Amino acid sequence: MMIPRPSIETALERALARAPVVALIGARQVGKTTLARKIADRIKGTIYLDLERIGDRRKLEDAEAFLKAQVGHLTVLDEVQRLPALFAELRGIVDDRRAGGERSMQFLLLGSASLDLIQQVSETLAGRIIYLEMPPIGVEEAGAASIDIDELWLRGGFPDSLTAATDEDSYLWRQAFVRSYLERDVPMFAPRMPAATIGRFWTMLANGQGNTLNSARLAQGLGVSAPMIGRYIDLLVDLMLVRRLQPWSGNLGKRLVKSPKIYVRDSGLVHALLEIGTLNQLLGHPVVGPSWEGFVLETLILAAGPDVAPFFYRTADGAEIDLVIEQAGKAKVAIEVKRASAPQAERGFFVACDDLEIENRIVVGAGAANYQAKGGVKVRTLQSAVKEVREILRSPFAA
Repeated sequence: MMIPRPSIETALERALARAPVVALIGARQVGKTTLARKIADRIKGTIYLDLERIGDRRKLEDAEAFLKAQVGHLTVLDEVQRLPALFAELRGIVDDRRAGGERSMQFLLLGSASLDLIQQVSETLAGRIIYLEMPPIGVEEAGAASIDIDELWLRGGFPDSLTAATDEDSYLWRQAFVRSYLERDVPMFAPRMPAATIGRFWTMLANGQGNTLNSARLAQGLGVSAPMIGRYIDLLVDLMLVRRLQPWSGNLGKRLVKSPKIYVRDSGLVHALLEIGTLNQLLGHPVVGPSWEGFVLETLILAAGPDVAPFFYRTADGAEIDLVIEQAGKAKVAIEVKRASAPQAERGFFVACDDLEIENRIVVGAGAANYQAKGGVKVRTLQSAVKEVREILRSPFAA
């Protein structure tokens, strides 16, 4: 079963029409190659190279000659971070084509390590490239495929996990996915970091889903230095497996929490790391609340789009907002997450919203109803919250 991804597909087609180089980034197995091949099938003469294949890498031994021979065609380069020297060649070719009047749909780069890829191309392709992130399958795509939200929450959004025949098959796929990252990607991207230690660290983050970062405690548990914890987190963030949600840090004259909160981005991976295979096991596990919170926050951050800044807000006095979405320097939306069918916002949420002068106040619960609560709070299902957040943050350039 293949689940359509219309939003990212449309965004990719628009980007290809606007820029000479487009980078589609996302974790492994999220569907980048499937989407790129679908686009390529519609564009006559597209060249596709998988740089994990020796044969395809050999074609680029004289990259300048090979790529110049593809003038007029879209060239897809998968796992492009394997050949960082290629970016300088791309710059020259793009500039030559621009001089000849060709400005769009030339190169599509696929990568599974965001910061690594962006850092490598930032100087060589500045002003010539558009970046798009391809996340796992979200609530709207799953809903369109008649997949229940609890099933998406349990299994996560990686296509092969979500569409597996049984919960057991899904769980086994995610276990294998975790092993493949530890055996393959960690040695490739961080050869000096022991994969076994990264695996233990990843599991510790799942156990503490949504906790504020305490490097000293994590370092003690792993027997490493506190600075090494920062490097481990950087790696997992770079591989798009972990989100580091920063605290809001404006000047209000209040004592604010300054450490980021750490979330494993895909809920299915949280559950696989903690050996949770069924919904009943999840509902009876201590991680149920933090897992739901992470699932909701990740969904809403992605729904808000790339042109906003997500934060959390917490003061020493107990005022707290799970997610603050800031647009154009102004805090626009406050989100509170509760794993309850009829959730209620607590006093600290109202205080925090007043601190930041936020009018759009949303509480996302696990029930099936939308209604207005006291203090201007809107209680929403996750599906409705996605639509509401998009409407509040609607771009003036939106179609």
